[in-house]
Amino acid sequence: MNIGVLGGTFDPIHIGHLKVAEEAAARLDLPRILFMPAGQPWLKLNNANVISPLPHRLEMVRLGIAGNPRFKLSTLEIERSGPTYTVDTIAQLQSQLSAGDEIFFILGWDNLNQLPQWHKPERLIAMCRLVAVPRVDFPLPDLPALEKELPGISARVILFDKPRIDINASEIRRRAAEGLAISEFVPAPVERYIKEHNLYVKGKG
Repeated sequence: MNIGVLGGTFDPIHIGHLKVAEEAAARLDLPRILFMPAGQPWLKLNNANVISPLPHRLEMVRLGIAGNPRFKLSTLEIERSGPTYTVDTIAQLQSQLSAGDEIFFILGWDNLNQLPQWHKPERLIAMCRLVAVPRVDFPLPDLPALEKELPGISARVILFDKPRIDINASEIRRRAAEGLAISEFVPAPVERYIKEHNLYVKGKG
């Protein structure tokens, strides 16, 4: 069974994440999309203190994806200690699939442009297809330039031109901290959870 993988800190999960996953599932005919919260992303080690505790992030993902039977929560990354690398996660996931199954790793245009700086990017593109989705204020990835740094990547990338989501998790956190409405940015159960647990309010949560 081919699967999509959408990783991130999900702090919080928002409507943009869900729309991206829905688009990938529909266009690529994927029966399952795994939402994979990061444990300690190595690129964010210097900002570890700003990431919400894992139990909160996990519960927000559970609540956010509950309405779609194609969406599943994966705890694969958080079960490993220390910094998490995407290539290790995909390798572990691949070992659990049947022969012929394919992984479609979903990432933003901005992250695709940064892929040469990732950990073992050559191995990553050999193990999965990359589904690059738009990020507002970021240009279309320059595949010829990426090809020079990572030969073979052009054949492994699927570029989406939609959905174009202008939702930023840091803005949601700021609004929640200031007591402003966030209902247009997150699913209703996630909004309730944030309010009930005083998430993003300084000194609370």
